[in-house]
Amino acid sequence: MMSETLLLATTNKGKLRELRSLLNGLPFRCVSPDDIGLAMEVPETGDTYAENATLKALAYLSKGGIPVLADDTGLEVDALDGAPGLHSARFSTLPGATDTDRRAKLLRVLADKPRPWLARFQCVVAVAIPGRAVELFHGSVEGEIIPSERGEHGFGYDRLFYIPAAGKTLAELDLAEKNAFSHRAVAVNKALSYLVHWLLDNQSGI
Repeated sequence: MMSETLLLATTNKGKLRELRSLLNGLPFRCVSPDDIGLAMEVPETGDTYAENATLKALAYLSKGGIPVLADDTGLEVDALDGAPGLHSARFSTLPGATDTDRRAKLLRVLADKPRPWLARFQCVVAVAIPGRAVELFHGSVEGEIIPSERGEHGFGYDRLFYIPAAGKTLAELDLAEKNAFSHRAVAVNKALSYLVHWLLDNQSGI
């Protein structure tokens, strides 16, 4: 089976590493925006993860002209009525805020809330292929926020997100282990069947 180029619509190095791992061994040549000299930012103005993922997928498809996989992901904490949610990446208002800044703010706003701080990660993957409607795939993982960071892997809020089923935080899982639990892995795995079927149809001329 011949390979097809698939644009992974993110410049987040941690996310790119996860996506490449999840797609490894499949008949796709995965490229990043940097790989093809595509520099752009897509405002996340949607009201849902699905809308934001779709906005990104269509924007990159319009500029790149090749099949695109994009996602939007958020951390929802019950004690904060689902926040930071859609604003997870922009939770800290500090100029040039880092993942460390966002984790620190999360612990500050949770400090006076009773534990456990139940939470979940939500992810929607959007696949945009020229001439086809955008397809959406959802994944989630349940867990809780812990009061101190654990682990050295991952990115974002991973060091604070404990998964009872794994007995570890996401940041304590290596990439192969994380791909067995994570919200992004669930969503991408659902997308894989669609991508492979599209590739087969494309190469057979259907």
